[in-house]
Amino acid sequence: MKTLVLSLLLTPVLAFAQDAAKPGKPAKPGKPGGKRPDPEAQYKKLDTNTDSAVSLDEFKAGPMGKKDPAKAEELFKKLDKDSDGKLTLEEFKTRGPRKGGDKKPGGPKADAPAAPAAPAPAAPADAEKK
Repeated sequence: MKTLVLSLLLTPVLAFAQDAAKPGKPAKPGKPGGKRPDPEAQYKKLDTNTDSAVSLDEFKAGPMGKKDPAKAEELFKKLDKDSDGKLTLEEFKTRGPRKGGDKKPGGPKADAPAAPAAPAPAAPADAEKK
């Protein structure tokens, strides 16, 4: 009887231990527990003609352009600081962290309303009587 009870109690524990030992898929970048890919590696993937510059067409052919071409073009124009129609690695690196807990560089947008100031603490009533 003790053996039966013991085996019933240990079965879920052993099953859990086996599941934990199995190597799973690595976490995707941008997801909790995942790491962001190296910007230089991303840049090299986007630079399909290997001319050491990423054109608007190359940028829009990447993952962001496939998801939302209009946003990709808008970001490209923001990153292209010298407006020459191509991104250098240095310009590409200025895009900052991704969403998902990371803050974008530059703080809040210029057109975003400012946070209201906290009210000053009220003076104690007995302090005025002194």
